[in-house]
Amino acid sequence: MSVILDEFAKLEALIAEAKDDVTKADGGNKAAGTRARKKMQDIKTAANDLRKKILESRNTEGGPAAPGTPA
Repeated sequence: MSVILDEFAKLEALIAEAKDDVTKADGGNKAAGTRARKKMQDIKTAANDLRKKILESRNTEGGPAAPGTPA
């Protein structure tokens, strides 16, 4: 599997892990809310890592630069 797909799978797994705690937090469980917020931070980090990997992949393949970026 490619690095990008590995990172995406990691992101999907984090989201799946967070679902139970988010559901419990919605029901008023404060401890689950704390765990859910922690997972959301992990998801944010994983999403940013995936974004960087996609950008690196595009730049190493010699694709066109993103609009507004210097050549």
